[in-house]
Amino acid sequence: MLKLENVTKYYGTNLAVDNLSFTINNGEIFGLLGVNGAGKTTTFRMIMGLLEPTKGKITIDDKIVDYSLCENIGFLTEERSLLTKLTVKEQVIYYGTLKGMTESAILKKLDYWLERFGVLDYKERKIKELSKGNQQKIQFITAIIHEPSLLVLDEPFTGLDPINVELFMAVIREFKEKGKMIIFSSHRMEHVELFCEKLVILKKGKTVLSGSLKSIKKNYQKKTIKINGDIDIKSLEKIKGVQSVSKENLDIIVKIESDEYIKDVFKIVKNSDNITKFLVEDASLNEIFLDTVGEVYEK
Repeated sequence: MLKLENVTKYYGTNLAVDNLSFTINNGEIFGLLGVNGAGKTTTFRMIMGLLEPTKGKITIDDKIVDYSLCENIGFLTEERSLLTKLTVKEQVIYYGTLKGMTESAILKKLDYWLERFGVLDYKERKIKELSKGNQQKIQFITAIIHEPSLLVLDEPFTGLDPINVELFMAVIREFKEKGKMIIFSSHRMEHVELFCEKLVILKKGKTVLSGSLKSIKKNYQKKTIKINGDIDIKSLEKIKGVQSVSKENLDIIVKIESDEYIKDVFKIVKNSDNITKFLVEDASLNEIFLDTVGEVYEK
């Protein structure tokens, strides 16, 4: 179990992380979200023992995080951290050795992962000769080669096409099934919704929303109704509790303040002609994020 208890971090007089607390259990994927400057990177660095909290504590299985635990952590950083003049083989050996592995153990696993990611032919190629997507694959391999108990993934799908995103997802799910703890950060909210059971949203270092994804979506009052058919849009706009009405392809999209207004929308719709769809949806995580943080999450 990873546990953060009232963690605060100052850089001089600048407050970067403010009284942050959460736990991640074995076999759990946890989302850590926020716009640039929210405190995510500082939190990652404290979890990995690269920075010490100003206040509070961080533990893995009740042990304070320090350099002695680094072999149990894998980190895929958003920025490229590869040594581009090394070959793929040399790069992975270098990182694996830093994590306490023997060269023979590294080479035994290396071919498996290179083949799994479709880059076995690049084993003796220099990093700088690889595409951005293939470099991301090698960076991912360096993060998982030592089978860490805690895997920190910061924008893991950068530079990947949809096919390779699915490949990464499959591997991440396998690590979850093996009981690994995974922290996941991405500006693609649809990816967060696919993975994360629990999450924290940070704004200027402070938690503004936390809990299970299921409960967060359930407790968020605003809903979306999708309607397909011949209907007077102006009559929908006049309904109390309707925030907006718009068209999206063949659908009419109605945003309402809460589910108590569904029946009022339905009264209008049931008296209309050729209605083929009346679908009520919970807000997406992207909508919740924008409403909570008040900013677009862009990189």
